[in-house]
Amino acid sequence: MSLVRRSNVFDPFADFWDPFDGVLRSLVPATSDRDTAAFANARVDWKETPESHVFKADLPGVKKEEVKVEVEEGNVLVISGQRSKEKEDKNDKWHRVERSSGQFMRRFRLPENAKVDQVKASMENGVLTVTVPKAEVNKPEVKAIEISG
Repeated sequence: MSLVRRSNVFDPFADFWDPFDGVLRSLVPATSDRDTAAFANARVDWKETPESHVFKADLPGVKKEEVKVEVEEGNVLVISGQRSKEKEDKNDKWHRVERSSGQFMRRFRLPENAKVDQVKASMENGVLTVTVPKAEVNKPEVKAIEISG
């Protein structure tokens, strides 16, 4: 059991036990702690506009060939990939290693109005943008009823 500290910003729920801590790490095989860190560090924003759902993932140092965007059965958007490890020279002396390498994967259950057959993805300056259009919602026709009497 571990306590979760998410940031330096005050969070009244930060010290609660997270029952899912470690569950996701067990789903993806990792060869080292640095691989697990890469998996956990794939940060994604999800916003909804009137026309679509837009996902933005910060993936610095990841080439678009190393990223996969898929929609699984049940309207689940999956963003996954691998950040390659930098080549090491035996003569190098490392003072600090903070950047991670390895696999990452994020899953998002899309709402029923998502047009999963029209998903678009682009990558620019280390930011992956995935756009999922929304189906138009037919607003019910309102008919005024005359009141007699």
